[in-house]
Amino acid sequence: MSVRKHILTSVSVAVLLGGCAVTTGAAAPPTPLAPATLQHDLAPVTLAPVVQSGAILGPELHVRPAREVEPATARVEMANHRALREPTSAGYINAAQIYPFSDSALYRLYAAPGQVTDIALEPGETLSAISAGDTVRWAVGDTASGAGTSRQVHVMVKPFAAGLTTNLVILTDKRTYHLELASTANTAMAALSWSYPQEALIAAKAAAEQGPVTIDNGLQVDDLKFHYAMNGDNPPWKPVRVFDDGRKVYIQFPDKIDRGEAPPLFVVGADGQSELVNYRMRGNFYVVDRLFGKADLRLGQDPQQVVQITRTEDLPHKGGLASLFGG
Repeated sequence: MSVRKHILTSVSVAVLLGGCAVTTGAAAPPTPLAPATLQHDLAPVTLAPVVQSGAILGPELHVRPAREVEPATARVEMANHRALREPTSAGYINAAQIYPFSDSALYRLYAAPGQVTDIALEPGETLSAISAGDTVRWAVGDTASGAGTSRQVHVMVKPFAAGLTTNLVILTDKRTYHLELASTANTAMAALSWSYPQEALIAAKAAAEQGPVTIDNGLQVDDLKFHYAMNGDNPPWKPVRVFDDGRKVYIQFPDKIDRGEAPPLFVVGADGQSELVNYRMRGNFYVVDRLFGKADLRLGQDPQQVVQITRTEDLPHKGGLASLFGG
């Protein structure tokens, strides 16, 4: 048998055997899986980025450098400037500057060589200590006037040259005064003192807590005269009524004056000069122990609130006594 016939015989036998396997129900060999590239195309998978430790997520922010903080000395100078009280024309009573007292405020005092400035404290106030920044070029001493409850302490100040500045602290049994001293060549304050609105406020609150207050003993309604006009500013404490009984003047304030400051009263005399007068607070009334033709209620500084009270009817003339009543 030739080689060609042998090959054909082997092929024929293989075909016959395969046909027998199909017809007999034998299991077909498994179909091999197609490569992944021949299956359905899937969407690409995006992998999460790897975040390094300490990295900052989100958009980059451009932060401006912080402003340079002002020096502490600048803050001190600004605070002292705001606390400084300078003399005002409205604050003068004759030659004395009257400052409304406020805790921790600084009060300006102008002095000159060869002249003494008198610092008068509240009558009845007891001096504890005096301390000046410059005791070499400034002379500082104290004395007193009056006796008993009217005893008044005076602190005397005098510079030895012009162009000097220093500070002065006065300690008493009631309060502490802080003054800024400056010397000029010729101009000096003759005297300065204080009014105490807070003291009047405390007295008013104490009186309010005691219940209804009698304005004054022996006050007769038939004797009251309301011939007074008010001009000037319109602060919350502006009086609502002014009247007298022929001997005393009664100034009625709003009911809520005990919640704010009480203004000092200055009477204007016949010569046009202002002066402090004796008065007391009864509830929301000032009781002035004399008649007057004109007076001012003043409170605050820069700007100062002023209410002018003027009698619109001539004062009764009683010989030489009329001059005691002012304007």
